[in-house]
Amino acid sequence: RPPSPVIEVDNLEDFVLRPAPQGVTIKCRVTRDKKGMDRGLYPTYYLHLDNEKKASSEMRSNLMGTKFTVFDNGVNPDRANADWSNVRQELSAVVYETNVLGFKGPRKMTVIVPGMNSDNERVPIRPRNDNDGLLTRWQNKNMDNLIELHNKAPVWNDETQSYVLNFHGRVTHASVKNFQIVHSNDPDYIVMQFGRVADDAFTMDYNYPMCAVQAFAIALSSFDGKLACE
Repeated sequence: RPPSPVIEVDNLEDFVLRPAPQGVTIKCRVTRDKKGMDRGLYPTYYLHLDNEKKASSEMRSNLMGTKFTVFDNGVNPDRANADWSNVRQELSAVVYETNVLGFKGPRKMTVIVPGMNSDNERVPIRPRNDNDGLLTRWQNKNMDNLIELHNKAPVWNDETQSYVLNFHGRVTHASVKNFQIVHSNDPDYIVMQFGRVADDAFTMDYNYPMCAVQAFAIALSSFDGKLACE
């Protein structure tokens, strides 16, 4: 496959929140360290660029584990300054829908991200309370400055007796966690894809308008134990 573009990372914190440049696919690898799981600890996930820089993200799920909200590292609205500029932004939300098989079989994901302005910068979404976040706006069909994305439906393959997606060589192991995220207007433009290449290694690629933290957190949401599949 063609080599990844050389990504210059001068400031890691700026980079992981910066949308991918238009026309550039940023290729990453996610690794899972299960050390400590036998003592009841959660595994640790690392996001690697080709230059081995690492990042992590903050994510909160609802009690059912089917809806997730991703924040940057701003402060809680309770500690807002006068102009609200220090308050945390909501970067994305993920909703998993059950089907008749529960979460077995292909999952259905909806991803909500802030829209982009005319300068190709993300519109800041800084909710003042829990009733003003991405999930609430989406549920109320208030889609101003929001983008709704979905996972691309896999196609049933009679020969392999399985659901398949074309990852163009970037994914080598079948897994219910493998997914591609697209917009309904252009299902051939892959905004993000994620898939297994080894027991504890995954590839994660993302394109404009997504940033590394959004993509990493969306990938991590697929590991939630309440989704009941490995």
